[in-house]
Amino acid sequence: MGNPLAQSRRNDRAALSGSKSQSEPLYPLTIAYFSVLHLLPFGAFLSGVTRASVVACFVLYIVRIFFITAGYHCYFSHRAFKTSRIFQWILAIGAQTSGQGSVVKWAAMHHYHHAHSDSQTDLHSPKQRGFWYSHMGWLLNQRYESMICSYPKYLTKFPELMWLNKYYYLPTIVLAAVTWAILGWPGLFIGYGLSTVLTLHATFSVNSLAHLFGTRRFDTPDDSRNNWFVSLVMLGGGWHNNHHRYPRSARQGLCWGEIDITYGFLTLLAYSHAIWNLQTVALPKNREHRIAERWLTPAMNSSTCAAGRDGNSETFQQSAVRSRVR
Repeated sequence: MGNPLAQSRRNDRAALSGSKSQSEPLYPLTIAYFSVLHLLPFGAFLSGVTRASVVACFVLYIVRIFFITAGYHCYFSHRAFKTSRIFQWILAIGAQTSGQGSVVKWAAMHHYHHAHSDSQTDLHSPKQRGFWYSHMGWLLNQRYESMICSYPKYLTKFPELMWLNKYYYLPTIVLAAVTWAILGWPGLFIGYGLSTVLTLHATFSVNSLAHLFGTRRFDTPDDSRNNWFVSLVMLGGGWHNNHHRYPRSARQGLCWGEIDITYGFLTLLAYSHAIWNLQTVALPKNREHRIAERWLTPAMNSSTCAAGRDGNSETFQQSAVRSRVR
């Protein structure tokens, strides 16, 4: 297998030349939006940086990454757990403060990605269009709008979610206004601006880096990979090969050492009964794998995880045979 980065660069050049022939129209408003967001942190050179703005940046990054991974991804896209209508509303608002659009459209695009992952019709495949296109270039044209034919019916039945779908920009604008009102210009530039840019690129790295670099435990039909760096910045959302094998599992870190902070928080929420029916991958209880209710311990599945790291997914696939609702 060749160098993935070199292959990605060749795909980038092909995408640049191919885009001219495909005549994909650009979204001027989207380009302006991303440009303003990326310029916003530079305002700190004029306003200065305060300790409170740095703390706000860190807190808003962690909180919004959780809402992205647990909300946009696990709940709205894959229904990996159930919750009340009120907490569903909280998840939706929290996710949309990240500036990534409505949860309804996000879920629709994610469904399309799983159905066409790394094929020629995938919305953001580095294999097909190169690194930068898969990272964020796909958002700058109108192609993805034409590819999404319908929204998930299990979400469109909620009027409040459809209201957020119409006014998708309100949560992130309100957050920006609040950080400015409380912390002044440093709060807007660093607390909101820098943390938003970081959350965007962390999320985008799942589409780009996690389809180029990392290990493959499962022989999935796409190029998804388990990437420790993406997992770190996405609070567990970078064990991407695991996820493509078991998309409805709320737990993406399946083996010892695959830290999944988001799943840890979801477990706490399940204990508090804020959510329930948290779906995970279960191992069979047999003589070879004597496991407790929570099987993620060093001794329990060290052989299966080691097999996955060595590129042999057969052992793990035989033991992780089903998804369950707990």
